[in-house]
Amino acid sequence: MRDLLALLRQSLAGLRVLVAATLLLGVAYPLVVTGIAQVAVPWRADGSLVTAAGQHTTDADDAVGSVLLGQATDDDTLFQPRPSAAGDGWDGLASGGSNLGPESPELLALVDERRAEVAAREGVDPAAVPPDAVTASGSGLDPAISPAYAALQVPRVAAASGLDEAEVRDLVADHTSGRTLGVLGEPRVDVLELNIAVLAARDAGAGD
Repeated sequence: MRDLLALLRQSLAGLRVLVAATLLLGVAYPLVVTGIAQVAVPWRADGSLVTAAGQHTTDADDAVGSVLLGQATDDDTLFQPRPSAAGDGWDGLASGGSNLGPESPELLALVDERRAEVAAREGVDPAAVPPDAVTASGSGLDPAISPAYAALQVPRVAAASGLDEAEVRDLVADHTSGRTLGVLGEPRVDVLELNIAVLAARDAGAGD
């Protein structure tokens, strides 16, 4: 009987710790962090959404996308993102890579196919196609491309949109970010923000 009571006391003590930890770490902490984020950086806390006019918004109904998530486009006047293996492609509910190794025949064939497609679309030699144009990111939702891939697309975007190549290059430069803290990662171009700028420039030119 004494052993049973001791076991019961230990079980109740463990249960109290579990409930307290759940309330503290599973309820109170997330609410506090969310509240601080909503006050300090509401745009980032709500998903870093942007409107068609390039304005930050916290209203999903007004947004055309998030600067944190890549998305496909079939508009030839716009810059293309890197490939995606998330679901059927750029699926925010199925983030992930292909899990194919660098020696996988399937991956190598896919890379060759993508390289040929990009080269044909951009009118360049296949050897000029940069790696991020033919490989998906680990998440399948990378919102950025390399400056090299953006530069490769400039002539096509300029010709299709009726913009001057120099103007399009300036837009690319304006939307190129350097390494984080100067040392982490590589320079990158956010495709969504760049495409919004291209559309704005195209519409402004059409209105002249």
